[in-house]
Amino acid sequence: MPAPTDEVPEPAARGGRRRLRSTAVTLALGSVLFTVGALGLAPRQTPAPTVASGPDAPRAKDATEALRTRVRRLPADPGGWSSLGMAYVQQARSTADAATYDRARTALRKSLALQPAGNSAAETGMGALESARHHFAEALTWARRATTDNPYSAPAQGVLADALTQLGRYEESYAAVQRMTDLRPDSSALARASYSWELRGDTVRARELMNRSLQAAGTPADKAFALTHLATLALETGDPRAALRLAGAGLAALPGDAALLEVRARARTALGDTRQAVTDFTAAVAAAPLPQYLLGLGDLQRSLGHRAEAEEQYDVLRAQERLRRASGGVPDADAVLFEADHGSPETAVAMGRAALRQRPFIAVHDAYAWALHRAGRDTEAVGQADLALALGTVSAPFRYHRALINQALGRTGAARTDLRRALATDPHFHPVDGPRARTELSRIETVR
Repeated sequence: MPAPTDEVPEPAARGGRRRLRSTAVTLALGSVLFTVGALGLAPRQTPAPTVASGPDAPRAKDATEALRTRVRRLPADPGGWSSLGMAYVQQARSTADAATYDRARTALRKSLALQPAGNSAAETGMGALESARHHFAEALTWARRATTDNPYSAPAQGVLADALTQLGRYEESYAAVQRMTDLRPDSSALARASYSWELRGDTVRARELMNRSLQAAGTPADKAFALTHLATLALETGDPRAALRLAGAGLAALPGDAALLEVRARARTALGDTRQAVTDFTAAVAAAPLPQYLLGLGDLQRSLGHRAEAEEQYDVLRAQERLRRASGGVPDADAVLFEADHGSPETAVAMGRAALRQRPFIAVHDAYAWALHRAGRDTEAVGQADLALALGTVSAPFRYHRALINQALGRTGAARTDLRRALATDPHFHPVDGPRARTELSRIETVR
């Protein structure tokens, strides 16, 4: 491992396009993030508390600056450097600023250079960093080191669970979540437990555990995080009014938070308030130009017939994809879906195959299935679509994708069942695909 510099990294300059990494909400300072999925156009990536991106952002910035002051005063303290590294991970995941990931790596490597053995805090931080960058195999390696050095560290178990989830090792991830909860049943552990049941399709239990996470929340960021995911659960099980209320409560706790703005935009879209939905999506993109926000805003504008405005968002996604390819990064599920619908389906197939090698997670199976379908390879696609739903996850988009694949294969009964399930789960799951699902179901039932 290269020796890190002793220089304290400087904050990133504001302005300009920041290179995105996909869907990101992050843990509060001193906790560990988690990169797992739930449901939208593709599963949300990181159920963990977000850093403030609105009026409360100075508070998070002050916390980071306090840690920078600490390492200047105590440059030989490995704990100070690991805490600073974790703070930078948190900041990077909320701002999509790649340079801040580099600062996180520098600080964490400094901690490891000062204490090469038994430094579970820095090892946990490195695992969190690699998960944030979607290097899940590397994240698993660091998490294994951290849990070996400190089997009683709840944050280390959380990072282990996150990596296992994204690598498709679900039973092992559930066990790690249970160990984390046994060690410290705090807001972060309860949120992971909630997600483990959401993956398995038990949304009632998932909601119960996320409500407990909300009750255990100790900071505005923790509270906002829990409310984000309660709102998302409500939205994705067909209750946009509850989602709107919960997102509003979250924004009262953490004004300007991008994840809350995005879920409120989706709730307003479902309720027909598209003008305010565009406003919320635009604010979310301004706070963090992450793929699901850009794609959500673009698709909403497209559904409204605003082609030029939609293309503005799609052009940003295309630019981000060019940057990813230039750097050799692994494509994410959102990028695969976007390429399949707005670019070259064959390119999307290649992207999906590459993504699946690095991350055999249900969202990637779904995206790869859709890419194969768009490329006319439905016999291959249906197997991937089945894998996306193999855990029992409740997802209207996954059902919709499999329905159209089965319809292309002439399996009308299976297509009808999935379309009904998709629309019963969330009749407003997508501003373009939702109406298409209703049209296709009506056509099938008319033919019957």
